[in-house]
Amino acid sequence: MPSDTTLLAFDTSAAHCAAALFCDGRVVATQVDAMARGQAEHLMPMLEGFLGQHAKTWADLTRIGVGIGPGNFTGIRISVSAARGLALGLGIPAIGVSTLDALQHLHPNATSAVTAPRDMIYAQAPGAAPTLVAASDAPDAIFSDDPHVLIAAMAEVAARTDAQSAPRPKPLYIKPADAAPARDTAPVILS
Repeated sequence: MPSDTTLLAFDTSAAHCAAALFCDGRVVATQVDAMARGQAEHLMPMLEGFLGQHAKTWADLTRIGVGIGPGNFTGIRISVSAARGLALGLGIPAIGVSTLDALQHLHPNATSAVTAPRDMIYAQAPGAAPTLVAASDAPDAIFSDDPHVLIAAMAEVAARTDAQSAPRPKPLYIKPADAAPARDTAPVILS
């Protein structure tokens, strides 16, 4: 990881907008605004204010880190699309970090987990792929109940990831969507 990395990480995959600023080789600040909805309207003004509070501008950033889930379907898409747009506009890399990988950064030998609907959890054992399992099947799983710690871990993982080999961030979907695509044939677009 280059020592001149200035990274803004953010996440809206849960009931919050969370941000962390990584520079000088460490996380220097975090902010978490709790909210059940409205992340799309809140995210960019929050990030702008967060950078300003710490004497940074968009031009100071050398990379973006973004939470890719698992979590709220719409929230994940808000963060990922914002990160990809910022990366394109600023000409810097965006690094996707799953909540499960951030938890494993904090607890390397534990099974990391995120609560899922219907008494299920998204779980990832060390070295394994994430999966959807019954909560009772992973009694020793580690959850995060502090979004400040979690967004800081996401920033650290994104800062340490090789930006040249990292794919563009995309939502992490562990299970298929509950909704199905329309069965009707799409209309023909006239030019």
